[in-house]
Amino acid sequence: MKLVILSISAALYAQPTLPIQLVSDWVKLPKGMYIGECSGVSVDRDDNVWVFHRGKSQIMKFDRTGKLLDAWEGLPIAASHGIKVDPDGNIWAVDVFGHNVKKFSRDGRILMHLGNAGNAPGDNTTPYAFNRPTAVAFEPNGDFWVSDGYVNSRVVKYNKNGEFVMQIGGKKGTGDGEFDSVHDVTLDARGRIYVADRENKRVQIFSPDGKFLTKWTNVGSPWGLAFNAKDSTLFVADGYANRVLKVNLEGQVLGTYGQFGKIPGRFDFIHHIAVDSTGNLGAAEIKNWRVQKFAWQN
Repeated sequence: MKLVILSISAALYAQPTLPIQLVSDWVKLPKGMYIGECSGVSVDRDDNVWVFHRGKSQIMKFDRTGKLLDAWEGLPIAASHGIKVDPDGNIWAVDVFGHNVKKFSRDGRILMHLGNAGNAPGDNTTPYAFNRPTAVAFEPNGDFWVSDGYVNSRVVKYNKNGEFVMQIGGKKGTGDGEFDSVHDVTLDARGRIYVADRENKRVQIFSPDGKFLTKWTNVGSPWGLAFNAKDSTLFVADGYANRVLKVNLEGQVLGTYGQFGKIPGRFDFIHHIAVDSTGNLGAAEIKNWRVQKFAWQN
């Protein structure tokens, strides 16, 4: 049995190294400004990078060169988690301890709030409240999915007006369609739904109407997911192993990058990831208090 376990472990980590390299000193912040525990990162249509963190200016906007363009302070957010830019350019922030999701305009006005009064949590049957939600993902028409979450065990769909449509899951477990720490969600170009089932150490894949299709158990512990439209692949942040994997849509690992470390280019709790239009990666780290950018080598 030990030999079998060792063989599986060796196969999991014996993958080609992705040809990416750190963009050194990418973030440019004014004196006295910092990024705290960095939980989320997203990119908009102009490849501006939006960062969500647990510091003073919870949401920051950078251009593709790392220049700070905007910083929002004093937001009514208990603790940052996922962030995503929707097809219209609005910013969605997931408040993990406030049990809610907020939609902001590009200039920081609240446009929509999903959650109970007083930040009270909801359960797996509550249509408009969550219990430690984690992320949000969008369909091209603006409909969206919320991964919910650390306590609840489901992924919930809403139309673009914020009206409940359906949910996948609702039971903590190890069976198909069950979850243990639903940590991220993303969609591919065909509308299939990829769910980071973190503590079950797998990605589960569903059809656009919520039917279970398959699962990947070869990607470590998936914390973050990002679809790469450039070549129809998926990037997976394996938080416990402090690495990023590139996976094709059949679930084959094409390469990996990363290891534990405190220096630039390494990771400590890589939490969520994002991909820009050229395929460059943004990686948000909890313990290293930073977001790093990686570009493909020529």
